[in-house]
Amino acid sequence: MNPITLPVSELKPALAGLGKIIARRPTLPVMGCVRVERTETGRIELAATDFDTSAVVRLDAPEQGKPAAFLVRYEDLNNVAKSCGREDTLIITPIEGNQVAIRFPVGGQMIEHRCPSIPVDEYPDITDVRADPIPIDDHLRGAIHDAMRCASVDQTRAILNGACIDVSQSQGHYIVATDGHHLFSSNSFKLPMSQSLVIPSHRFLGWKEFNHDGDWTLRAAKPERNQPPQFEIATKHWRFIARSHEGNYPNWRAVVPEPGSSKTTIEIELGSAEEVIQTVSRMPDHDSVNHSIGLEIAGRKLCLLGKSPGSDKWTRVELTAIKAVGSDVTIHLNRQFLTKALRFGLNRIEIIDPLTPLRFSNIGRQMIVMPVRPKPPIEHSTPSTASAPVVSITQTLPPQAEQPEKKPMLENSTTISGASRSTTAATTTEPTERPALETALAQIDVIRGEFRSAVAGLSKLGELLKQASREQKVSEREVHGVRQTLRSLQSVRI
Repeated sequence: MNPITLPVSELKPALAGLGKIIARRPTLPVMGCVRVERTETGRIELAATDFDTSAVVRLDAPEQGKPAAFLVRYEDLNNVAKSCGREDTLIITPIEGNQVAIRFPVGGQMIEHRCPSIPVDEYPDITDVRADPIPIDDHLRGAIHDAMRCASVDQTRAILNGACIDVSQSQGHYIVATDGHHLFSSNSFKLPMSQSLVIPSHRFLGWKEFNHDGDWTLRAAKPERNQPPQFEIATKHWRFIARSHEGNYPNWRAVVPEPGSSKTTIEIELGSAEEVIQTVSRMPDHDSVNHSIGLEIAGRKLCLLGKSPGSDKWTRVELTAIKAVGSDVTIHLNRQFLTKALRFGLNRIEIIDPLTPLRFSNIGRQMIVMPVRPKPPIEHSTPSTASAPVVSITQTLPPQAEQPEKKPMLENSTTISGASRSTTAATTTEPTERPALETALAQIDVIRGEFRSAVAGLSKLGELLKQASREQKVSEREVHGVRQTLRSLQSVRI
């Protein structure tokens, strides 16, 4: 029967990581299985995949025996492991009829749990990425994590859904990510890579145990024909395998302000960053969409500006642990971006004017943030039949967090000009006769809404096509297996 033994002390954390790859409701039964394998060298490996990404974990305890591999449903294996203690051991044995038996101790005796299985030949191949390993130190790994926190979650622009390792310039490489409203980049490193790579955002990469399993090692394969390059991030026990997003990353350098172009500079003491973050979180928030907060620099003093909903009076709170140099200016931005930059340790703020992107930086790391216009208070007026409808120019926000309401920083594979500035129409009553420009802007808003609906429909259609492609691959493998069986039967002589 060739059973495989799994110590529960190693199995439980392994299943926790594999569960981040396996979907809760897999579209195909084979996608809900874990491949359990004993290699020729006696290593025990468990693998999970969803076609796009895969994870493989190697257990420490080697085992004697012939090579073997079979599939076990993740749900069955996880439920049995949860009921066992850390000192227990599971014995998994394949049995006839496409089933596996999981034996585990209960009350001093072994209990057997049988569950359905799938032939291992139907499991997608998890290929090894053959390339020279590239060490990823803690500084670079931290930059990748910070970049992914700034990446887009809009599925219609998949190229922005991850951290880009930009090696286009030989003098220095960058880690970059953006969602069109703020951009993060980090440099001061150089990797032995010839082609840029986009590491897709995935919850497995942020998993605590994966990041505590030793240093990262990156392997990036050469791109295959008509396919983006495959890469692997490995630790002591784990391997995460995926493909880079397809397409060209936008020219992000065009939105970065030129060096020396700032007219006002603010430096916040790193030791007081957490205090500033707490102050920002306590400031009144009148803008439920952009969560805007103002930075007012006057006479080398910095005040935070905020006001309550429906109020026309600004609340000013002065920050003392700062150093301001340059012209007086008042600029508004999303407070979530402000606190994120401070948590990243970006304590230097460079401002050009109230409508130009501002720059947070610190030793090779920077974040470019789009400003927003302060939302005026709502003016209550007497209803009139001649009143024109309220017009609000808005932009679809990513589901991860509410972002500033403005024109995206990056458009497709091009960039914005210096005039990428936010525009938010006040929700006020307007006269009957409206200017032609305002009417045109209202029409743009209508067209934009229709365009978003079309994009959402295309995105859903794309997901359905991907699912159909996956099902077709499984069907082709089944047909191939049937054909091989028929050939073997035809060769039998009576």
